[in-house]
Amino acid sequence: MWTGMNTYITSGVCARKIEFLVEEGIVKKIQFQSGCSGNLQGVSRLAEGMKVEEVISKLKGIKCGDKNTSCPDQLAKALEELKGKE
Repeated sequence: MWTGMNTYITSGVCARKIEFLVEEGIVKKIQFQSGCSGNLQGVSRLAEGMKVEEVISKLKGIKCGDKNTSCPDQLAKALEELKGKE
């Protein structure tokens, strides 16, 4: 478990939740629970080390099939929610 870890309960996707760590505006660690393991590991590794705003910009609005959201979109929503609390 990481110090300062945030948890976001997802909606409308296969992943159940996202645990993530942000320090000084930089995404440090991301872990999805459930979902498409390989794809979500890839998304996590690509987003780690990026500024929160950049991750949101790149991932917000991505859809999965006929769903109105996706796991990457849910990560963007989680980061937006965190920004709103700051």
